[in-house]
Amino acid sequence: MDKGEPLLCPLLQKMTVHGLNNNTKANLVVVGVHGLVSLLGILENALIIWVLGFRLSSRTVTSVWVLNLALTDFLATLMLPLFTAYLHSSHSWELGDALCKVQASIFFFNMFVSAFLLAAISLDRLLLVFKPIWSLKHRSVAGAWKVSALGWLWGAINTAPYFVFRSVVEKMDGRKLCYYNFALYLPSNGTLQRDCDVRHGTTAISKMLLAFLIPLMVITGSHIKIALTLNARNKWRNFKKMVAAVVLVFALCWAPYQIFCMIELTAQDNEETLKLVETWLPLAATLAFLNPVLNPILYAFSCPNFFVRIRQNLGAVFDELVAEKDGESNVPINTIRAQMRQGSNRDVTVTTPGSPKSSSSLRQSSHS
Repeated sequence: MDKGEPLLCPLLQKMTVHGLNNNTKANLVVVGVHGLVSLLGILENALIIWVLGFRLSSRTVTSVWVLNLALTDFLATLMLPLFTAYLHSSHSWELGDALCKVQASIFFFNMFVSAFLLAAISLDRLLLVFKPIWSLKHRSVAGAWKVSALGWLWGAINTAPYFVFRSVVEKMDGRKLCYYNFALYLPSNGTLQRDCDVRHGTTAISKMLLAFLIPLMVITGSHIKIALTLNARNKWRNFKKMVAAVVLVFALCWAPYQIFCMIELTAQDNEETLKLVETWLPLAATLAFLNPVLNPILYAFSCPNFFVRIRQNLGAVFDELVAEKDGESNVPINTIRAQMRQGSNRDVTVTTPGSPKSSSSLRQSSHS
C-alpha cells in the first residue's frame, strides 16, 4: 500500500474492489421508496413529539416513555434523507466524512436507546402488575425522566466506537464507501489483522447483546410473566396492544441486520459470504430504518377512532393512549388506595380485574 493511502483492515480492502448492484431500475425504485419513507417518518415523529410534548393536558409516566421513544425515532428519521442520497448516488457517499460519522452514529444511537426504552417500558408494566402498591408510592414522572436520561447516556456511550471508527473510503471504481475502518488509530501496523478482528468482533457482539438479545429477553420475559399471571382487560388493552406491536416490529426490523452483522465477521475468509453480506446487509439496514418510521403508526392505530378524533383534539388522542387511570396496571388504583388506608401494605394477592372478586385482597399483618 502507498504511504499516502490510509491503512485499511483486510475486510475493508476487499470491499473496496467489489462492485455493487448496478440495476438502475431497481435502484430507482429503492430510492423512491426511501424518499417517501423518509418524509413520512419525519412528519409522523414530529407530530408525536408535538402532541406529547405540548398538547397533553397532564404528564404521565407512560407519556414520558413514549415521548422519549419518539424523540430518538425522530433523530433517526432525520438521517434517512442522507441514506437516500447515498442510494441515489449509485451507492456512493458524496456527503463527506463528518456526515458519514453523524449518520451512522445516530443510526446506532437510536438502536441502543430504543432497545433500552422498550425494556424499561416492559419492566414498568411488570412492576405495575406485581408491585402495585410499591409502584403507586415510588413511580413518578420525574423518575421516568431520569430513567430515560440514563437510556440516552447509555446510547451515547455505546455509540462512541461507531463514531470513532466510521470513515469514508474510496473504492477502486471511484465510488465512496461510508463504513467502519477499524484500522484507524492502530499503535502498530504489525498487529493489523489481530486488532481489526478484535475491534470488529467486539462491536458486532456488543450490539447484538446490548441492543437486541438482552433487551428482547427482558421485553419478552416481562410480557410472558404478565400474561401468565393476569388476564387482559379492556381498560388497558389499548396500551398493551401498542407495546406488543412495538416490540414485535422492533424484533422483525432489527433481527436481519443483527444476523448479517454476525455473518460479516466470517466474510473476510470467504468470498461468497462477503458477496452475500455486501448484497443483503444494506437491505437489512433499510429494514432497520423502518423501525422509527413504523412506531408512530403503531401509536396511532392502537388508539380507537384516532383519525376521527385527531381532527377534534390531538391532545385528547394521546391523553387516552397514555392515560394512567384505573386499570392500567390491571389493579385498579382506587382499590389500592383503599387498601392502603386499611393500614397494611404487605402480602398482596392480585386477582384478575373484572372477575366477581376483581379487587386485590390484602391480608392484615400484625406489626407495629
